[in-house]
Amino acid sequence: MSDDLSQRPIVIKRIKKMAGSHHGGAWKIAYADFVTAMMAFFLLMWLLGSSSQGDLEGISEYFRTPLKVAFLGGTNVGDTSSLIKGGGTDMTKSTGQVRKGETSANKAFIDLEAAKAERERIELIRFNLLKNKIERAIEANPLLHRFKSQLLLDITTDGLRIQIVDEQNRPMFASGRAELQPYTKIILHEIGKMLNDVPNKISLSGHTDATLFPSGDIGYSNWELSADRANASRRELIAGGMDADKVLRVVGLSSAVLFDRDNPFNPINRRISIIVMNEKAENAIKQENNEVKIDSPIGINKDLIDLPRIPRTTE
Repeated sequence: MSDDLSQRPIVIKRIKKMAGSHHGGAWKIAYADFVTAMMAFFLLMWLLGSSSQGDLEGISEYFRTPLKVAFLGGTNVGDTSSLIKGGGTDMTKSTGQVRKGETSANKAFIDLEAAKAERERIELIRFNLLKNKIERAIEANPLLHRFKSQLLLDITTDGLRIQIVDEQNRPMFASGRAELQPYTKIILHEIGKMLNDVPNKISLSGHTDATLFPSGDIGYSNWELSADRANASRRELIAGGMDADKVLRVVGLSSAVLFDRDNPFNPINRRISIIVMNEKAENAIKQENNEVKIDSPIGINKDLIDLPRIPRTTE
């Protein structure tokens, strides 16, 4: 059978050529997500590195018990103010959440300094109360009031200082001797009673003016005189009722520490200074005899330094 070619449909195939298309913007989104993830990772590492041990333990505790705050309260699971601390394994704050950079060592140091400052504050209040009490006693006692100009009270870095000074026509001691005048004894007796009101130790120092003995500093001099006068004052304070064990130091300073530096011969330079010492001054005296370790100098054999002394033979 012959085919009728004229009846067949004519099929025309047209091939449409298209230019190569791009991949779109999906890769940009993926790259942005990667960069963001890296930034978050490095930020996390930085936060973990800068967090204290207590904060890290608090974070760890959160992931172990995430509902702890809901059940027990507090600002976070590592809250050191809550009854049960999430930042530590015990009931103290030492292993719980702490401030950034805070350690048990510097925390103990801060606590020690705070306690020291509090003691100094209480001491200062105590000294002011004692100073006011002595001033009131001077005003109330007619005899002491007569010598008001010779009683000088002030608070120094070492504590409360009470100075009894000479006047031109009213010396505390006999001239050139350590013999107290009767009114000086009364003054020291009254002061001695009041010094028992504080637990602090006292220091006594005797002072003279620059007038020298005929022999100068050879033999009996102002050094011996000032020391004898300080000791005589110590005895009268105890006779007035002061506890004997309150005395920590008695010294004679001659004219080395003048009250009136411009006039070394002024009678006011002849005085007795009583210092009710604060804790710092008291510790400084008590630690004077502490052993100081000194390394042997370069070039000196330490074994030679420690050799026993060989006694000299008499010829």
